[in-house]
Amino acid sequence: MMQIDTIFGYHLPHLLQNLIIGALAILLGLLAKVLVRAVFNLLAKFWPLHLIHSTIKYLGGPITSFLPLVFVNGSLDYMKMDDVYFNGLNKAIEIALIINFAIILVRIMKIMEEQLHLHFDLNKEDNLRERKVRTQLQFVRKFLVSVIIIIAMSVVLLSFESMRKIGTGLLTGVGIGGIIIGFAAQKSLGNLLAGFQIAFTQPIRIDDVLIVEGEWGRVEEITLTYVVLNIWDQRRLILPITYFIEKPFQNWTRGSSELLGTVFLYLDYDTPIQPLREKLTEILSSSPLWDKRVNVVQITDTKQGSIEVRFLISARNSSQAFDLRCIVREEMISYIRDYFPEALPKNRVTLKGEDA
Repeated sequence: MMQIDTIFGYHLPHLLQNLIIGALAILLGLLAKVLVRAVFNLLAKFWPLHLIHSTIKYLGGPITSFLPLVFVNGSLDYMKMDDVYFNGLNKAIEIALIINFAIILVRIMKIMEEQLHLHFDLNKEDNLRERKVRTQLQFVRKFLVSVIIIIAMSVVLLSFESMRKIGTGLLTGVGIGGIIIGFAAQKSLGNLLAGFQIAFTQPIRIDDVLIVEGEWGRVEEITLTYVVLNIWDQRRLILPITYFIEKPFQNWTRGSSELLGTVFLYLDYDTPIQPLREKLTEILSSSPLWDKRVNVVQITDTKQGSIEVRFLISARNSSQAFDLRCIVREEMISYIRDYFPEALPKNRVTLKGEDA
């Protein structure tokens, strides 16, 4: 870029000259952005279309500001201004470039995560591997985003001379300061270490079915400090991430999503069991929710006025197991009421004397 001193033989003021140079730099940056987008559209013929769409979606905004900033930064040497203004403008552009570059790195990580989500789809019947990878991926991405933000803030602060002096002064008291910071950050560091432990040992994963604090729900999100549990009635239970290291809880999908379900009915001693076995087989065979693994009817307890009959069934996951249990319970009660009414619970009374 050449210095612009005159146009049509007229000498330009320095301010106007600088504005023209800056406007040309911004224009070149926007043109470069258009060229980059055209290249991506061309690559769409060879690369997966969803990757191109994600790249344009997440990087379109940051690139729109990043490229003009790069061109304006390069054009500063051609501008004429006092050192005070030059240093201030140069510092502002430098900070904007650092922040913009950090945003681009964060967005690139989001693109990578989205592409991996497409590859590791949770909608599969057996999604154990997908849940493992997604849990690790989500934690690692959030950790790296935090690191990028901290580094970007540090670079911005250290670019100021006054901040470097403050940092040098603080180093003299690093011993005492380290102890104070250690005590203050003890809980945060505990959460961070617990997050690493959960991400790689995986007592819980994304989309796991848990029973926590008496609530049934699925793991919706795992952050650096807390876990979000999506309760069955659409409430959200928020728990500190250390909870899953320090306290017991039930994980119904730890090894696989397959689950056994039970239905208990309390019936009279006159109840015939074999017809109930045949009816359960009929109900399960006609239901797509049954995975054909377990089909058992047993008397599991006897009480003074009734027997406890357990119907043991199996399903591919907890949601299907719950629905199948409801179906079996409803069908069995209707069947017993229609064909074996004497099997329904009853109270026996012995009458003596004239009343008898």
